[in-house]
Amino acid sequence: MTEARPRPQGPAGLTVRRLDAAVEPAWEAFVQACPEATFFHRVGWRRVLEQAFGHPGHYLYAESGGRIRGVLPLGHVKTLLFGNALISVPFCVYGGVVAEDAEAEGALIQAARDLAESLQVDYLELRHRQRRLPQWPCKDDLYVTFRKAIDPDPEVNLKAIPRKQRAMVRKGMQRGLSSEEEGGIERFFPIYADSVRRLGTPVFPRRYFRALMDTFGDAARVTTVHHQGRPVSSVLSFLFRDEVLPYYGGGTAEARGLAAFDFLYWEVMRRAAGAGYRVFDYGRSKRGTGSFQFKKNWGFEPEPLYYEYHLVRARAIPEINPLNPRYRLFIQGWKRLPTPVANVLGPYLSRGLG
Repeated sequence: MTEARPRPQGPAGLTVRRLDAAVEPAWEAFVQACPEATFFHRVGWRRVLEQAFGHPGHYLYAESGGRIRGVLPLGHVKTLLFGNALISVPFCVYGGVVAEDAEAEGALIQAARDLAESLQVDYLELRHRQRRLPQWPCKDDLYVTFRKAIDPDPEVNLKAIPRKQRAMVRKGMQRGLSSEEEGGIERFFPIYADSVRRLGTPVFPRRYFRALMDTFGDAARVTTVHHQGRPVSSVLSFLFRDEVLPYYGGGTAEARGLAAFDFLYWEVMRRAAGAGYRVFDYGRSKRGTGSFQFKKNWGFEPEPLYYEYHLVRARAIPEINPLNPRYRLFIQGWKRLPTPVANVLGPYLSRGLG
């Protein structure tokens, strides 16, 4: 598809097109400059989706007079187990349309609907931080995000953590934990893989994390915490403008007792603040989960996420999440799998968990 329903409007005309390699620098420049854009609007995600999972990317942009006025990145996820969907953006907590005016936004949304209809997907899903499409079905009671400004002074940030949680950070310090930033996933992946297996979730393939590191370079960073020379917790974070986003994290079975999770995220915050980053994005959590409570205990206030749907073949909003009762037995069984077995089977299943 070279163009997606061209819509000439206004004196210079407005057209929605499919991204090609020649336009990638202009797309990246728009994302960097647009206040509403996020790390997950970056063009590199298209390469990651296609290389790591084989999911086609349909990256749409609205332009007039040779200037981009809005973007809408879409990934097409189609699996036997989890259905057929067009998502902005798969495996990302944010996405959806970002544009500098209502005309470009409307044209991009219409083009996405047209594409969803032509592909005959089950549904089109746009992941927004604000309600954009009040006429569409919306899932706004499941996921929240946690974001907070951080100070250049680490003592100010430490004192901003509520007393009980701050005590856990200090406990990690007293246990002699240390942290190290790394440019690869060698220590991160085994910790993360075993951690998600214990939660009952199929692990993403190792090639996915390699693709993230290779694609985003210095904007993807691993921080690993050690106890007596052994890695006990690790997180892969993204950096975008003045924000740090710890995104994929995990710990060994002993990590909780060592306060290694608390120390890990404190170290990410401390290092980021010292490097000039001013927003700490703790990421998405499901309401009522341990992760949700952990982030609230750090003094972060939950902000609802608005996942908005255009239903094509589906009759209702999908419920592909661990809180769905139909997945309960699967989760309990997955927790009992030996880690080597889970690491072999997990990548085949997780490619549909976009």
